Amino acid sequence: MKSNDPLHGVTLEQLLRELVDRHGWAGLGRRINIRCFHYQPSLTSSLRFLRRTPWARAKVEELYREHRLARPPPPAVAPPGGPPHGPAYSTAAPPSAGPTSCRGAPPSSEQA
Repeated sequence: MKSNDPLHGVTLEQLLRELVDRHGWAGLGRRINIRCFHYQPSLTSSLRFLRRTPWARAKVEELYREHRLARPPPPAVAPPGGPPHGPAYSTAAPPSAGPTSCRGAPPSSEQA
C-alpha cells in the first residue's frame, strides 16, 4: 500500500535539493528565514543545520509538502514495448495543409 505522506521515502538531502532546484537559495531564504539560506548557502551546511534544528527542519518539510501538493502528478510512464494507445498518446502527426519546411512555413510552389 502506498503512503499518502509526500515525505515517505524521501531523504532530507533529496528534499532540500528539490526545493533548491525549484526556488533557488534566495527563494528558500525568502520563504523560510534561516541564516544558512541567506549567507554563503551550501547543501552541506544547510543539511547540518536542519538535522540539528527541529523547528527549521519542520518548516522546510512543510514547504516541501506544499510544493508536492501544488505540483501536478508526473506523466504516465509508457509500458515496455511502446507508448500506450489512445488520444492522449497519439503518435500521429496533427492534420496540416501539407508538408512544411524546417522553418515551419509551407514550401513555395516555385522550386529552384
